[in-house]
Amino acid sequence: MTGLRLVLVGLLVGAMAAVAACGGSSGSRSTSGTVPAAAVVSTAAVQTTTTGGTAVSAKRPSRRKSHGPISTRLSAQQLAGQRIIYAYAGLKPPASLLSAIRAGEAGGVIFFAPNVSSVSQLRGVIGQLQRASLASPLHTQLLMLVDQEGGEVRRLPGPPALSEKQIGQSANGASLAATAGAGAGANLRGAGVNVNLAPVLDVYRQSGNFIDEFQRSYSSNPATVARLGRAFIGAQQGKGVAATAKHFPGLGAAARSQNTDLRPAKLNLSLATLRAVDEVPYKSAIAAGVKLVMTSWATYPALDPSRPAGLSSKVIGGELRGRLEFKGVTITDGIDAGAVTPFGTLSRRSVLAAAAGADLILCAATNPNDNTPSIGITARNAIASALAAHQLSASAAQQAAGRILALRERP
Repeated sequence: MTGLRLVLVGLLVGAMAAVAACGGSSGSRSTSGTVPAAAVVSTAAVQTTTTGGTAVSAKRPSRRKSHGPISTRLSAQQLAGQRIIYAYAGLKPPASLLSAIRAGEAGGVIFFAPNVSSVSQLRGVIGQLQRASLASPLHTQLLMLVDQEGGEVRRLPGPPALSEKQIGQSANGASLAATAGAGAGANLRGAGVNVNLAPVLDVYRQSGNFIDEFQRSYSSNPATVARLGRAFIGAQQGKGVAATAKHFPGLGAAARSQNTDLRPAKLNLSLATLRAVDEVPYKSAIAAGVKLVMTSWATYPALDPSRPAGLSSKVIGGELRGRLEFKGVTITDGIDAGAVTPFGTLSRRSVLAAAAGADLILCAATNPNDNTPSIGITARNAIASALAAHQLSASAAQQAAGRILALRERP
């Protein structure tokens, strides 16, 4: 606790000096591409609990922080590291992951079923990781992610119990979607998780296809998907857990065999269909203030015939940020997926994703048992090298880091 007090005193003195120099700062926060002049952070516990009398988390100090200047002062490794979501196998975080976090070279960590034996165990692990992050040069919490969609796709026991399809088929779907979102938010927040990779906003075309196989889509009606997704997002984010709309611009037309985790998939949809059907729920989600959007690994010739959505600036910068005006954080699907391995080594894929406009890169293996922090470390080093060689825009990287750091402060 003595070390924590010293950190708090140092930060308080720094904050007072900054206010004196600037004459105060605004209390508002923006998640737009333009990094806010200042973001006000209230004193809040990242996660407060004890295990055998040993605290597993610490309080984040109250301070005013300008993410723009911070992002410009980061080293290339730290700037690259903000974009990395690490993964690991087993119940105990490896030393290499803790080292990256303490160095300020991590954006977050994703957890899969092999990482979780109970809610209390996960809470303890997250507390350990957050303490490491608070001790880093950035002194801010990490993003902690899971897939808690509902039904068969859940990493933690507990809500939401119903699948999206079950909710969509109900006469009171909007109420159930809101209940599912609130349940997911409360459940995950209790474990220390602050980002849920849900809801799925794909508009499925045929029963039993890739996205409907495990009842992951609300409906084949885009208006229904939009309405229920919006209810889920609002309720979950109201509990303090960021929601993620996925998989932009939509995987609802993918046949059962077009599993992007395993192989490339091309969806030959017209631009009119993409915009009138598949993108409709995203427009609604963005209007509802969704914090993150995950891109698909499928290729959409109507938008970009040569690259999957998650590696395409035409999709991320043009369609999502340009046409739909999304200002939040973008995230890839797993960087090791079979759909993107034809595009080169892990290092090359990571740089391509960053260049396309992906803020966060999900550095996870297709098989969770194969997860290792080395995937994220390799991606981080590749992006840092590309920045140093001016193969990636430093300005764009700083803007991405600004969005990510704002989300880390207030998921």
